[in-house]
This record gives sequence, C-alpha cells and structure tokens, in this order.
Amino acid sequence: MDFSFSRDQLLFQDNVRSFLINEVTPERIRELWLSDSGRSDQLWAQLMELGLTALTVPEEQGGMGMNELDFILLAQECGYAGLPEPLVDTMLIGVPLLAALDESHAVLKQHWLARVAQGRARLAIAEPGNQLVSDAHVADLLLLAHGDEVHAVEPGAVRLTRNVSVDPSRQLFQVDWTPTPSTCVAAGEQGQRLWAAAFNRGALGCAAQMLGLAKRMVDLAVDYTFERKQFGKPVGSFQAVKHLMASVAVQIEFAKGPLYRAAYALAEQQPGQEVLVSHAKLATAEAAMLAAKNTIQAHGAMGYTWEVDLHLFMKRAWALDKVWGDRGHHKGRIRAALFDGNPALGAGKTSDGDCA
Repeated sequence: MDFSFSRDQLLFQDNVRSFLINEVTPERIRELWLSDSGRSDQLWAQLMELGLTALTVPEEQGGMGMNELDFILLAQECGYAGLPEPLVDTMLIGVPLLAALDESHAVLKQHWLARVAQGRARLAIAEPGNQLVSDAHVADLLLLAHGDEVHAVEPGAVRLTRNVSVDPSRQLFQVDWTPTPSTCVAAGEQGQRLWAAAFNRGALGCAAQMLGLAKRMVDLAVDYTFERKQFGKPVGSFQAVKHLMASVAVQIEFAKGPLYRAAYALAEQQPGQEVLVSHAKLATAEAAMLAAKNTIQAHGAMGYTWEVDLHLFMKRAWALDKVWGDRGHHKGRIRAALFDGNPALGAGKTSDGDCA
C-alpha cells in the first residue's frame, strides 16, 4: 500500500511554499500588524491569482473540487509562512460548510461559492462555543452558530467589538447579531452534523498550521545558532543545542502520520474521524509547543526581543493551540473512544484491511 503524496501534490506544495516565503516575509507580517485591518487586499488577490481561493470549491461553482487531503500540505505551508490571511479558514472550514447545505439553499451556495472561487469573497466561521470570531471584519459572509443552527449572515447585520489576541496576526471580534429565519440555513440534526464536521476541519487546519510553525521555528533557531558564535565556534555546533533541535525534529516527524491520517479520514468520510483529528491536533500541538520552548532557549536572551522573528511564529502557535478545541477537549475525545467504546486495539488490528 502506498501512503505517500502524489508528485502533483508535492509539486503544488513546493510552488505554494516558494510563493509564501517570497511574499509573506516577516517584514510584511510586521507591516500588517501596524495596519488598521491587519489584512492585505493585494495579498488576497495574489492568492486568487495562484488559484488558491478555488481549491476546495466544487467544480460546479467554478472551483477545483479538491478535498481535505489535497489541501493539508498547503495549510501546513500557510503555517510555515505565518500567513495572516484567512485562507485556511475560508477554504478548509467555510467552503465545505456552505457546499454541504441542502438544495433548498442552492442559490445562496452558487452565489457565495462562485465569489469565493473568484477571490471576491472571504468567509468568517464561528467556532461553536467560542464568542470570538477570527477575521469577522474583512468577511463578506459570516457563518455563525445559534445552538445547533447554522446562520449565514452578511456584515451589515452584525456589530463587531475587537478583542486583543496574544498573536497580533489574529484579528478577533465579538459578533453581536440577531438570529432570524431568513439567515438560518440549517437546523436540528443537519445543523449538528454540519457543525461537527466544521469543528473537525477547523481542528485539522490548526493542526496542519502548527506543524508548519514548528518546522519554521526550528529553521529559525538553526540559522541563528550557526550565525552566533561563542569560543570561536557556532553555538549550533554544541551538543546541548543540537539535542534541543533534535528533540523537536522527532516530534515533528511523529506528528506527520496522525495529521495526514486524519486528513485522509475526512476526505474519505471514514468512521472515527473525531478521534483521528484529535490525535492530529494533540501531536502537532506537542511538536509546536516544544518547538517554541526549545527554540527560544536556543536563541538565548535574544529570543525574548521584539526584533527577532521567532515570536511571530511562536505567538501564532500559542493561539492555534487553543482554538477549535484545546488540548483538554481533544484528550477527552480520545479518552472517551478508548474507555467508553470498544476499540480494536493490539497487533493485527491497526489496519482497516488485511495486508498480503
């Protein structure tokens, strides 16, 4: 069985990585921190020109019809670059949520999905139970939760109150609005199902970005410790510093399997998605949090300064660790699967099928 990504998927990842590294520089991120919106229409237009805003939009609405497994490597690169724009939320959470609405909302789906594919609309999605909505101020359509109901609300019908985030790249707002029958697009069991799927995709998107962030922090620390010298030698040549980076590298490699397995499960609509997504979120969070701890130690006192780029990515990792389910929530889902269910555990039971 071949579990590797295809050549096309890897080539697309390389192209996106090259673009993001060249365009989403630490200097540009700092400039956006100082702007009123923290967002760039020019950068969003560049993402549209690359075709990234059409990736997960169904083909009938002018998109490419890709799934979670196709997008997961790109979400990882968005994390590596620290991309402030809501590309992952729009493409991995919002678009599939709209696309899953029933045919009674066909006109709404066609209108908004086509606009997203054309790069003319950004979506903001509320995490159920979380009062703060990311990027609500630049969203052309907000997908909000009211109990089990899904509401599609336009910006003119909401009032926003800005909230400060530990990560200045995250633009958080409390959204005050009034649910109405005209904005409700799903309710009851359908609403529960849509929000459950959105939650899994949101957690998966955070996990992919945290894996990219962990890798970026390690790369920054490696570069810094080979430039900085003590006793006439690069600090990175000392065994203690090598061990700090090696420990993170091991966690990054261990996190890849759960992340890609969870993406495959969502793409193929396999049972047990919740546990696989929680495993991915926990594994990538562990890698990212260890990366933040070890790389700031490798930087020494300079790691605490504003001028060093490390904090741009460290703060993003801290923020993503707490959204779409914190570690306590995801540990609870895994505990319930292990002790409340009847899982098939042990040798010979780790695959869905027999291997010759």
